[in-house]
Amino acid sequence: MEPKRYDGIFLASFGGPEGQEDVIPFLRNVTRGRGIPDERLEEVATHYRANGGISPINAQNRALKAALEAELERRGIDLPVLWGNRNWDPYVPETLQRAYDIGHRRLLAVSTSAYASYSSCRQYREDFGMALEQTGLTGKLEVDKVRQYFDHPGFVAPFVERLTEGLAGVRGKLQATGTEGAVDAPEQDPDARDVHVLFCTHSIPTADAEASGPRNREFVESSAYVAQHLAVATSIMDTIAEADTEWSLVYQSRSGSPQTPWLEPDVNDKLAELAADGVKGVVLVPLGFVSDHMEVVWDLDTEAMETATELSLAAVRVPTPGIHDKFVAGLVDLVCERTVENNIADRPALTGLGPWYDVCTPGCCANRRGAKPTIAGSDEADLSVGAAE
Repeated sequence: MEPKRYDGIFLASFGGPEGQEDVIPFLRNVTRGRGIPDERLEEVATHYRANGGISPINAQNRALKAALEAELERRGIDLPVLWGNRNWDPYVPETLQRAYDIGHRRLLAVSTSAYASYSSCRQYREDFGMALEQTGLTGKLEVDKVRQYFDHPGFVAPFVERLTEGLAGVRGKLQATGTEGAVDAPEQDPDARDVHVLFCTHSIPTADAEASGPRNREFVESSAYVAQHLAVATSIMDTIAEADTEWSLVYQSRSGSPQTPWLEPDVNDKLAELAADGVKGVVLVPLGFVSDHMEVVWDLDTEAMETATELSLAAVRVPTPGIHDKFVAGLVDLVCERTVENNIADRPALTGLGPWYDVCTPGCCANRRGAKPTIAGSDEADLSVGAAE
């Protein structure tokens, strides 16, 4: 899209409970329309209840909002940052209404999801489209969205830095335990083949994976979602020059009916396979996530780490980008790609799949449950929300 004059930034995220009483209402929001009974939700609620009923994601979004505001101020960019969630307070519709009431007319959205899929891209576009209709702001308030940033340098650089540290950490653990002759020759690093890197991301139904990305492009495994993760993982491994260290893309956080095919292998199954193959140490890289929220601290820090311990695997989990200065600066760069003031004409991408699109084509990351009003899409006049004049 051509650069525009925006008057605010909308930080859009998933949301999470802030106390024990919030957990079931939050999970009802997440699963709305799927008919899942509270008894089943309570099984998932144990993850949150073990953390006091509080999801880390809200505090992380407050920190990210503050970091974005500081970076904008440092650059002299006068754009306020608003924050709204899909599933918990502050909700998207209420935040849009407040934005309009205080005078905003054109917002640029940044979501806390980097990849192409229904839940990580199109659903956010639907969240805004439906919220504009719900509040009666269609045609009065315009909302655009920055491109998906899976291969933007600002998103990738923190993983490069932290994987390098993680590899050193797991090899240090192996040396300390005498693995691969380290007791006899402590100055010798463990063999690179003893360490395996697991790039971890959220599993999604294979039907959603195959629907991700535009229909006029071909992708590895017929999925933009899978192809993007593989491309970024390859870029990271090439950057750290670990030619002898093997790696895999694995999945976590599966939910839903066991009869529905989801992306595999699961991280815990892969850990068992690696241990059986003689691997001694693993580095878990939460490549699919922006911050250390519940699906990182539970599924990786709790379940995967417990699996690694049971299998006698030395394991290190590296941090997500969070509020790393390069990530925050990269998000502001993405905003500046779209603004008239402080414009950045360059659109960097570290893989051959990008840079991704400012405007999505019809059918891109389509929802198998039916189409809804949607922003930031082309040729979707019957579904899209029109821009304000």
